[in-house]
Amino acid sequence: MNQSRSDGPRIAQLANFVGPSSGGMKTAVEMLGRHYVESGAARLLVTPGSRDLVERTTVGTLVQLRAPRVGGGYRLILEPWRVLEVLASFRPTSIEISDKSTLLPVTGWARRAGVGCLLFSHERLDAMLSLRTGWQSGIGAGVSVLNRVLARRFDAVVVTSRFAAAEFPTHATPVHRVPLGVDLDVFHPRRGAPADDGVLKLAHVGRLSREKSPHLAVAAAVALHQRGVPVHMDVFGSGPHEHELRAIGRGAPVRFHGHVTDRGTLAAYLASADVAVSACPGETFGLAILEALACGTPVVTADRGGGPELVDDDCGEHGAPEPEALADAVSRLAARDPGVRRRAARRRAERFQWAETARAMLELHRDVTAGQTVSATA
Repeated sequence: MNQSRSDGPRIAQLANFVGPSSGGMKTAVEMLGRHYVESGAARLLVTPGSRDLVERTTVGTLVQLRAPRVGGGYRLILEPWRVLEVLASFRPTSIEISDKSTLLPVTGWARRAGVGCLLFSHERLDAMLSLRTGWQSGIGAGVSVLNRVLARRFDAVVVTSRFAAAEFPTHATPVHRVPLGVDLDVFHPRRGAPADDGVLKLAHVGRLSREKSPHLAVAAAVALHQRGVPVHMDVFGSGPHEHELRAIGRGAPVRFHGHVTDRGTLAAYLASADVAVSACPGETFGLAILEALACGTPVVTADRGGGPELVDDDCGEHGAPEPEALADAVSRLAARDPGVRRRAARRRAERFQWAETARAMLELHRDVTAGQTVSATA
């Protein structure tokens, strides 16, 4: 895969994610990569997969490295030296890593090669571990030490929200807040509209795993049903806890659609809902929230995490991450004028555009390539 160095930047994206349910991060890496190429950069994307594969496309060189499954449908690259071989051939001017585990040896290679290195932190480790394990204490101190060591290995850390930035409060490495964008053409109110049939239609989009808190959305719909509210919830996503969610929703009008691969189809479902419920209290951003808003669908989020930074008082409601509180928030939101709340949702989404996200990221890539120390913006 030898390539000569061009005059433009050469950006390598390393993303240790797999599977159709790695939605938010997968979309972010894909959309940023497209904009990098459109700006004139050469782009390399390295991901794990079932077999080795190299594919040259209009959006850069895509390299898949054979990697084992590690549970929950995920694969993880456990041989970082194979990534180094790919990087040595590509000769990047900067590297963007969306991983906090097995790809860390890449940072040492980058320092020795004089290549700038960004950490794109898509998850808060303390929040993710708390949601996965159920532990509410004893996590913070260990994670803080880990993050201190982690941050020192990079030239800059990128986060998507103030909530995510709080994971790196006192580190010397600059932390930059760069909100994600949304495809405003694919996710659009013209895709559909709620039926005027007296039924409150709810939607939830996300991986059906503990750290994404889909249980809260389903339980909120059940709570409304038990109150006698004519309600129907559509759940879009797959994951290891689907059987638990089906048990929670048993006897209530909750329908599970599985993972929807076509974005246009998903947008049509979202645009046809009255309210989207995305209530994970540990979510660092919430791309599913933006996609619903772009479709003109207002959103109920938890009153903590990154969600409240996306949903303002005009386009949504917040509630404590408890079924009854979220059910109350849905009822408050549903009581508003439908036309007003849909227009407000779309206006809010229009503030988040991928072109602006990519512009900020390209600026950071230029800065670490030049070896500049830039002040934190988070």
